[in-house]
Amino acid sequence: MATAEPTAPGWREVLVPPLRRLPWPVVARSQRLEAGERFPPHVHGWNQLVHASTGVLQASAGQARHVITPHQALWVPTGTLHHTGALSTSAFRNLYVDDAPDLGMPTRCVVLEVLPLLRELIIERDRTVPDHDRTYYTTLCTLITAQLPRQPQHTRHLPWPQDARLQRWCQALYEQPADTRSVEDWAPLLGASARTLARHFERETGMRLRDWRLRLRLLRAIEWLAQGRSPTVIAHELGYASASAFNYMFRIEMGMSPLQWKRARTTA
Repeated sequence: MATAEPTAPGWREVLVPPLRRLPWPVVARSQRLEAGERFPPHVHGWNQLVHASTGVLQASAGQARHVITPHQALWVPTGTLHHTGALSTSAFRNLYVDDAPDLGMPTRCVVLEVLPLLRELIIERDRTVPDHDRTYYTTLCTLITAQLPRQPQHTRHLPWPQDARLQRWCQALYEQPADTRSVEDWAPLLGASARTLARHFERETGMRLRDWRLRLRLLRAIEWLAQGRSPTVIAHELGYASASAFNYMFRIEMGMSPLQWKRARTTA
């Protein structure tokens, strides 16, 4: 089943650079997207690792939305329909990884925390010309594939429904995360009963609306922190009564304050 389209005002689609085949087990490609640019939905005949160097990326893949901040990466398994856009001007590296029975990676999309060793291997892989030293290049490919399963995985993503009415609802909440209207308030606007909406929402996302909204606010907070917004401004945009209430939520979910998280991303 095709994944939901993360439509958002202002997206400008750019062409996906063609790659017909993988000449090596791991192929690297450095790319850049300006804020508001995205690739259209597409699939690959191989795995992909989208590694953010600077900026903030948003990806829709595997019926969920993912936020990728610097020093993180999104693992996209072979054959997964996906697209990636830049919430702020972003530089990133794509690793295209051939399938192997002993790869040891998930068969679903997942965000990884890229540890320093893998980060340096990716950089070295990107600047190495295979024909200059084929043995060294092969060794780099082997080291990278060995390191991939060793990266910490993030479980926080935002499930996205397939039902058209639910998609419109979720998109509205995504654009206005401070919206506190209840299911009963939204039901007449979406042409369904509150009970039907709630039942379908939980069935398609696997989450209660309250929990989904909390996840939405957390991921939007991460997006905005990585873009340089202050916690006070973010608290207001998310609808919290005070910055301290927002800080409390963030600390409970992430184990640190928003400013601590921001500093950790800067110095990683």
